[in-house]
Amino acid sequence: MEGARLILNTGGTKPIYIQIAEWLETEILKGNVKDHEKIYSQYKLAEMFNINPATAAKGLNILAEENILYDKRGIGKFVVEDAKTQIREKRKNQLLKDLIQEVVQEAGYLGINETELLEMVRSVNRELKGER
Repeated sequence: MEGARLILNTGGTKPIYIQIAEWLETEILKGNVKDHEKIYSQYKLAEMFNINPATAAKGLNILAEENILYDKRGIGKFVVEDAKTQIREKRKNQLLKDLIQEVVQEAGYLGINETELLEMVRSVNRELKGER
């Protein structure tokens, strides 16, 4: 996990502790943190991102409440087994669905039909994969 970077959006509406939790989830999804591996402490996160340790703790506690992290008393928080699957399902069923609803709604406002919208999605996907 060393060398990880996070740019906090301090001017946005999303609380910093939520941004910390989402960043940690992304680190798990990327494989930068494995099952049963110790996660950064609240103090390390606070130092890394120049935030209050209580704010960092709130981010960690969200993940503990969602059973993505577990405590080893006196040692720290660790990633649960199969955390990647839990995070994928959560994001697919919450975040991604909400984003898709917004995109489909906006496409409707712009008069873009389903076929055209799907081609736009395919085109962006190819670009991200470096295809032409």
